[in-house]
Amino acid sequence: MNLNWIQAASSHGRRLAWGAAGAILLSCPAAYAATEVQVWHFLNPHNRDAFEKLVKNFNKSQDDVKVKLKAFDTNADIETAMAGIKSADQRPQLIQLDDERVRTEADMPKYLQPMYVLLGRHPIKNVKWFLSDKNTFVRDSKGRLLAFPYMADVPVMYYNIDAFKKAGLNPTVPDRAWSGLQAQLVTMANNGSRRCPLTSDQSVSVNLENLAAVNNQLYASNGNGLAAKGKPAFSFDVVYIRHLSLMISWVRSEIMVKPEFSGQATKRFANNECAVLTSTSSNLGWFKDIRNLNFAVSGLPYYPEVTAKPGAPFVSGAGLWATAGQSKAAESASARFLEYLAQPDNATHWYQQTGFLPLTEQAFSNTGSAYYKNLGDWQSLVAVYTKPINENSRGFRIDNYPRIRAMFRDTLDEALAGNKPAVTALKAAATEATKLMQSKK
Repeated sequence: MNLNWIQAASSHGRRLAWGAAGAILLSCPAAYAATEVQVWHFLNPHNRDAFEKLVKNFNKSQDDVKVKLKAFDTNADIETAMAGIKSADQRPQLIQLDDERVRTEADMPKYLQPMYVLLGRHPIKNVKWFLSDKNTFVRDSKGRLLAFPYMADVPVMYYNIDAFKKAGLNPTVPDRAWSGLQAQLVTMANNGSRRCPLTSDQSVSVNLENLAAVNNQLYASNGNGLAAKGKPAFSFDVVYIRHLSLMISWVRSEIMVKPEFSGQATKRFANNECAVLTSTSSNLGWFKDIRNLNFAVSGLPYYPEVTAKPGAPFVSGAGLWATAGQSKAAESASARFLEYLAQPDNATHWYQQTGFLPLTEQAFSNTGSAYYKNLGDWQSLVAVYTKPINENSRGFRIDNYPRIRAMFRDTLDEALAGNKPAVTALKAAATEATKLMQSKK
């Protein structure tokens, strides 16, 4: 027997086997590659850092899913980028969009799919959402989630405690009645805060939308547009006229700086230039991290002549929306990432680091008193949403609302600049809103 031939054949067989195995491995790299989930967002720098840390930890915790983030400056920038994408396989899996952009499932662009569809295929276990399904934030008329309610916020009043002390005000908290706040602003203007007693970056939210909700009034007829039949309408009555007239007088007398946007108002408050700021709660984490900023949080002012007790403001902000046309693997990976964000420790961390409302009930219940120390009324302002919200505060649905809101902002700018009296501005705004509701988007 030729043993050399047998050994050579055996060696040749081993080479063939290893070669075949190598060919299989090289030809199937996707079987071992992580599924990529792209997430587009427009978070402010502080909240972006908090989000990036959570994503980094998620990517480290497993090898099956890889989340990649892309930051944009604004919601409009994301919409523009999405409009330029022609095929589903080029879309990111999750995008941040303002709630006002998509009020109903019928409003959804073709590149989106409802979150309840995604989570129906890939359920998130053991999660109780913080906001009730009766609240309209990123939900349809049946209470189903249209988006992941991750960036929900509410308008609040921030105040600089040192500015109140410097003015000799005691207690060092803002009066929640508009008339009482006016007296405090005059005192602060005369005692150290002349450049900026009060400013805001939320003119429509504070002076129109939540002027209604906080005073326990409807914002629009037909149950804020939530009733099944009929078109809603705006009726800016004497309360709105009186309020806008008051705000015009505040700007004229320089106890309020005309609303500033593109981050100007929030930066001025962060730099200790302004005594009071009305803005969204999503700035809370940023302000909390500024060492020399001694501030706290209160609710928006109200009119005691209109309501004995202030109501809850509308929940606003943004959600994470799922895009349509994704593969089963991509959808499963997206759901797995969302499930990670909803885990108690992660959701609690997000709430405490950002100022967005809690994502889950656990995130709120897991947050102890140490977090709320020195934050004024923040705990009670959030706790309101653990209880049923009345019809005035649960939300509104208005056709073509982004365009209406932009028009409202321009109208308020004109009025606060002294170019139009309150009654003329509000009457024209209500008429134009009706036209926009009936026009194509």
